[in-house]
Amino acid sequence: MKMKIIVCGKGGCGKSTISTLLARAYAERGKKVLVIDSDESNFGLHRQLGLELPRDFIAWFGGKDEFGNRDNSLPVFDRRWTLADIPAEYLATDGSISLMAIGKIHEAGEGCACSMGTLARCFLENIDLAKNEVIITDTEAGIEHFGRGVDRYADIVLVIMDPSYESLKLGEKIDGMGAQFGRKVFFIINRANAEQQALVEKSIHRPEGIIGRIGTDDQILLDGLKGNPLTTELREITEIVDRLELDA
Repeated sequence: MKMKIIVCGKGGCGKSTISTLLARAYAERGKKVLVIDSDESNFGLHRQLGLELPRDFIAWFGGKDEFGNRDNSLPVFDRRWTLADIPAEYLATDGSISLMAIGKIHEAGEGCACSMGTLARCFLENIDLAKNEVIITDTEAGIEHFGRGVDRYADIVLVIMDPSYESLKLGEKIDGMGAQFGRKVFFIINRANAEQQALVEKSIHRPEGIIGRIGTDDQILLDGLKGNPLTTELREITEIVDRLELDA
């Protein structure tokens, strides 16, 4: 089994938390996992994984400005890559889990992050996975990554949905955009009690796409608040991975 997974949703819905828990679950099954942090404003994912924040991958290409000013008629990658081709200085690794950060906004007024989105798309387009390798891409909030074409090169799009009207409408939009790319789109209801889960399920226009329902876990919330690594194992995450492996 090999798979490229995109994790998306509204801000604060738990994308990074789910990405971390999925990465740990796949690693427990003997998979080699690359987590891609493609959210230029997220500075917490590495803490949840228990890793140092690696150097921006876009620096390999000269930095954000040089990458943005390149000749767009030339390919970003001149050959196909494997996970082994990623320069070690742009990875943080612990066991079978590695983290790569496409790029971050570090200074006020440094400009837009469009070049980072382009690099994320090009990387996913040009990376070849071997058996038992998994990529999990944690995206920025909203749907800009669809506009940049990042999701076109995923096998699975996971929409994390919290109990909010905004999340419901965004999930519907993402489902339609995923269909345009021919991608499989699944929903995970997160941070919802039983009553809220039932309401969200009734509002999702394609309920057969729901593959997970996760409540509020006090230990996960506490670790997130303290910036501690997330080590809690959830039965619901195991069930989600089981379902995804059926669709691999």
